[in-house]
Amino acid sequence: MCFDGSLMAPDSGAGVVLISPDGSRLHYAICLHFSASNNTVDYEALINGLRIVVELGAMQLYVRGDSELVVDQVMKESSCKSPLMAAYCQEVRKLEDKF
Repeated sequence: MCFDGSLMAPDSGAGVVLISPDGSRLHYAICLHFSASNNTVDYEALINGLRIVVELGAMQLYVRGDSELVVDQVMKESSCKSPLMAAYCQEVRKLEDKF
């Protein structure tokens, strides 16, 4: 799974691409109807992608994202200083337990 967020005033969104072992691709675009920071939209992309993969029944998953902050927080290489980022990271933890 590859994820990325996009922030363009006044809208923001998230993109997710799922790539199966045979190379098939599913593309998802998610429109966010609230004001958000770059890090927020990246977390939204990650979380929504994980939710989609859980619904599809995947048992194993490799995840790629280009947000250094989000990746570092999820990989426990840096701490979440913001309560909002901590809440997003906690939601990722709940979802990653399903794999």
